[in-house]
Amino acid sequence: MPRLAANLSMMFNEVDFMARFAAAAEAGFKGVEYLFPYDYDKDDLRAALDKHGLVQVLHNLPAGEWDAGERGIACHPDRVGEFRDGVGRAIDYATTLGCDQVNCLAGVAPSGVSSETLRETFVSNLAFAAGELEKAGITLLIEAINTRDIPGFFLQTTSQSLAVVKDVGSDNLKLQYDIYHMQIMEGDLTPTIEANLPMIRHMQLADNPGRNEPGTGELNYPFLFDAIDKMGYDGWIGCEYKPRTTTVEGLQWAAPYLR
Repeated sequence: MPRLAANLSMMFNEVDFMARFAAAAEAGFKGVEYLFPYDYDKDDLRAALDKHGLVQVLHNLPAGEWDAGERGIACHPDRVGEFRDGVGRAIDYATTLGCDQVNCLAGVAPSGVSSETLRETFVSNLAFAAGELEKAGITLLIEAINTRDIPGFFLQTTSQSLAVVKDVGSDNLKLQYDIYHMQIMEGDLTPTIEANLPMIRHMQLADNPGRNEPGTGELNYPFLFDAIDKMGYDGWIGCEYKPRTTTVEGLQWAAPYLR
């Protein structure tokens, strides 16, 4: 049985952000994730989690100027100081929220920088972050993202992610496997998940095309959930999709898993 977490950045947008904790709990979710906590007081977020009996499953490291189109800065050689400052901020929030894993977005590759320099910067930043997070008891994740939604994103495939993890050489660096992104970039989902299960700490889902809820596209989620269960995966699966209508109206697919 999959453990589903509501992604509050994309779900329950019918209400203000702080009201989404209650909405998620009312819908039957036991865990939540969202892109970033940093615009909110960490103690207010903690209080919302406690009030509604929710687990903070995941959030991202600071990722630059999101509203300006940035999607991470971990591969940017001119932003290393900013990245390292962000690691400390993430630890502060994650510790308060009881969140034991955070995700690092590699970012869109800046123009005029060699692929070798980008990779060296990314690996060095990850090594720093993995070490600092390990001291706090927090696991660092990296996520490959499709280049149709985010053209030029640096980390694009499972094999590339695994190669980066190997170069970093830290046991505190694992994969976040996003089913939607990897369906677009490489397909072959079930064998890939099974082959790399020891490295996968967290998953996310959406259907394709459209990035809407399961059942609206080409992916056979009942089959995937059954296969993932048989593999022995016991982590969370974040519902990072855009509801086609309202969030609650689109939750029929999840009813068997939210009982």
